[in-house]
Amino acid sequence: MNTQQTDNIPQEAFDWYDEYAHGLMDRRTFMKKLGGLTALGFSMSVLTSALLPNYLLAEQVSFNDEGIKATYVEFDSPEGHEKGKGYLVVPKNLDAKLPVVLVIHENRGLNPYVKDVARRLAKAGFIAFAPDALFPLGGYPGNDDEGRAMQKTMDKAKIQNDFVAAAHFLKSHPNSNGNLGAVGFCFGGYIVNYLAAVDSNLLSAGVPFYGTPASSNLRKNIKAPLMIQLGELDARVNASWPEYEQDLKANNVEYTMHMYKDANHGFHNDSTARYDKVNAEIAWQRTLEFFSKKLT
Repeated sequence: MNTQQTDNIPQEAFDWYDEYAHGLMDRRTFMKKLGGLTALGFSMSVLTSALLPNYLLAEQVSFNDEGIKATYVEFDSPEGHEKGKGYLVVPKNLDAKLPVVLVIHENRGLNPYVKDVARRLAKAGFIAFAPDALFPLGGYPGNDDEGRAMQKTMDKAKIQNDFVAAAHFLKSHPNSNGNLGAVGFCFGGYIVNYLAAVDSNLLSAGVPFYGTPASSNLRKNIKAPLMIQLGELDARVNASWPEYEQDLKANNVEYTMHMYKDANHGFHNDSTARYDKVNAEIAWQRTLEFFSKKLT
């Protein structure tokens, strides 16, 4: 896409997309609001192309990359949906104990962007596992709108338990060194915070990207060091940070928060115009360095 066409899209369009993507605005209202911007000279095709995902743009590591091996595996989840399934990516010729990282998707299932993140981690020397919360309903359906609608119908407590089960499954991988990290985006960022809070001994390190915190009654259990990644323009999520920070300080949790200037919610996702290449690359390098320090 011509970046000159998208650079001047008003911030409110990104805010509307955030509301739409998180169930705070229906599609009809979202499209109607976008239509109002045509008077400013934007075509609907430019606006929708900028705001809605194009996963052809998101592949940084090919599934055919010679340095990794990717498979789909199932795991038991007796407290969740009985069975779960995810995308397991390991470095090729795996013959050593390595740190393991759970990769947690947004509120729409295991889309191509999140699978690519798992491959990036494997290329960096980690064993990565990206579960699909939508597996009980047949898995990610191939588009985000339908995936979002599917996930919305599911029992949140069971989904959380599925990710707890996935974390235990990954931590016990035959080549795991026993140190489990978790990185997640949006809903996945919330799940990282939840995993850190629900079981003090589960995570060795967590990196939530623009995720809200676990419920206040659980936060006293957090012991894992956290790297919080936030976008400056993400008012909805950022509103939860001051209280969360107070609880982390009160409980002597080791944490770092990075606030990325002029970055929107979803700034790491390279499939839409919300993607901020400079900030995303800085955030990702910090993530890898954090995991290397805390998990090895």
